[in-house]
Amino acid sequence: MIPNILSIAGSDSSGGAGIQADIKAISANGGYAMTAITALTAQNTQGVTAVHLCPPQILRAQIDAVRADLRIDAVKIGMLGDADIIRCVAEALSGVACPIALDPVMVAKGGDRLLAAEAVSALRTDLFPLATLITPNLPEAADLLDVPEARSREQMLDQARALLALGPQAVLLKGGHLDGEICPDVLITAEGEHWLTAPRVATRNTHGTGCTLSSAVATGLGAGLSLPEAVAAAKAYITAAIRAADRLDVGTGHGPVHHFHALKETRT
Repeated sequence: MIPNILSIAGSDSSGGAGIQADIKAISANGGYAMTAITALTAQNTQGVTAVHLCPPQILRAQIDAVRADLRIDAVKIGMLGDADIIRCVAEALSGVACPIALDPVMVAKGGDRLLAAEAVSALRTDLFPLATLITPNLPEAADLLDVPEARSREQMLDQARALLALGPQAVLLKGGHLDGEICPDVLITAEGEHWLTAPRVATRNTHGTGCTLSSAVATGLGAGLSLPEAVAAAKAYITAAIRAADRLDVGTGHGPVHHFHALKETRT
């Protein structure tokens, strides 16, 4: 059975991150993508030039329409924007009996803030307890915990445990911002922790990696994989997508990963 995955996220006009990356990653991993758009952004590989948040009542109508007619096997949550949207999503997902992967999108690759600072508390209190998994990177974890960014695996573990204490069932803390030739991520649950590593790929084309990874995890969970299996499969997928990123020619800044790297390319 093809799993139906609902992505609740913002639109990226460059196609590399946000709802566009989610649709690509869900499709590439064998799922059927459904969407509820939280925001419109004007952006390219150089940065974000404008953001328009969706009115909460329109966002709620999108989620309600999907829930009324379509089976939802998993949910991925990305960019939310502000506290009103966070509360809207939490209320709209009440009673949804499926895995929820929450990627706490706060800052775009180019440095533009995508979640209002005053909304961080709402994210922790309203959505973390609903999440099967949260997938912050190191800057996001530091922002969520109001602590300095982790600079070692030991600090990563401490911060992952602190995030787990906020209510999600599991935390995947991504260590790509650490220095070194290896990118370490740690998956932590109440049962313990598990490290996943991959060689660092020399490319600047990493726009949308967080969106892509969390969508791949959600698709695996929706297909019935266990959490460790879904995370491991998603880690392998995003690593290959980054490795193939330079086969694309998209923009002059931080380009996207290659979501469909496994497909045969045609040239004319």
